[in-house]
Amino acid sequence: MTPRIWNARLRATPFRTARQTPAADSPRCSRLATPTRNKTRFRTATMAVAGGAMLLTLAATGPAAAADINLYSSRQPFLIKPMLSAFTKASGINVNTVYIKKGLLEKIRAGGVNSPADAVLTTDMGRLDELRQAGVLDAVQSKILSANIPAHLRNPNGLWFGLTTRARVALVSTDRVKPGDFTSLADMAAPRFKGRICIRSGKHAYNIALIAAQIARHGDAAAEKWLRGVKANLARKPQGNDRAQAKAVYEGVCDIAMANNYYLGKMVTNKKKPAQQDWAKAVRLVYLDQNGAGQHMNVSGAAIIKGTRNKAAAVKLLEFLSGDAAQKMYAEINHEYPVKAGVARSPLVRSWGAFKMDTLSIETIAKHRPAASKLVDKVGFNDGPNS
Repeated sequence: MTPRIWNARLRATPFRTARQTPAADSPRCSRLATPTRNKTRFRTATMAVAGGAMLLTLAATGPAAAADINLYSSRQPFLIKPMLSAFTKASGINVNTVYIKKGLLEKIRAGGVNSPADAVLTTDMGRLDELRQAGVLDAVQSKILSANIPAHLRNPNGLWFGLTTRARVALVSTDRVKPGDFTSLADMAAPRFKGRICIRSGKHAYNIALIAAQIARHGDAAAEKWLRGVKANLARKPQGNDRAQAKAVYEGVCDIAMANNYYLGKMVTNKKKPAQQDWAKAVRLVYLDQNGAGQHMNVSGAAIIKGTRNKAAAVKLLEFLSGDAAQKMYAEINHEYPVKAGVARSPLVRSWGAFKMDTLSIETIAKHRPAASKLVDKVGFNDGPNS
């Protein structure tokens, strides 16, 4: 049985995790309550918070079953629902999910010692490292996690674990960029591509990670020179999201867009918005630095919250998410790359070809994120090419 998610702005809609909730107008759901460690069974509802939808919880009366897990997630519910449902079916452990688009750390801190969260699931190395630096994560020692997840994709002290990888690739015009002409991050700064590159804000977490990797690989001075070269090659001021960059290539604004690989997958399969399928047809995905360090990668990952009383169950969830069944679902649903060796990529992702990944430690890259953010400001990257 599965709980429901209520949207404060709309009518109630179902979201399956593990249990059924009472009707929204029943006495048990008549008020919001603050969960505590002995009241961890969630009822979920949505409301707008900090510019994004966040699922708040309605606590039931009485203590929850010991095996219940309360999961804070910045990943959209529909993306993780299949994996969580499979985990519940396999383990009998209920997962109550709170979707937090922004302010994940603030939400955890606000709960203090009585925070109901047992585990967290989020995107990007920056968000994981932010939680680590804040001291809100609990270390995990698990032979299963160590076996399933390569060392460079997890914290060396067991504070967080990468569950999928995503590549920040080039989406180049099928008409205006010849195969083999644009092949590396260095090409982003090459004079022959002046006025031909589109990218979202340099301050976005995905680009901060990319710049941080350049600093980690080549040092501060070389990274600055490179970023100034990229800025000079921009076709316009950084703006929009990753899909907007592909649209710009389609419209002829630029010839090369930087984007995470799964956005191409989302556009190719977007039957509700066929215009995005046209954008996807206008570009070709290029994995970068195949003759060098390999394609820059980022992660989505998970961690255990310090102070949880359900640590054993929460660790089982992470172990399941790193296993064959969940990794296969991640690959097929989200167009991401499994972290576990031997798990096949989706047919669509396989059609883009095999490639070499950069195995630079995610932990190492994350340490250079503050320097990367300062560098974006120093070169005035977001002011555009003519500033």
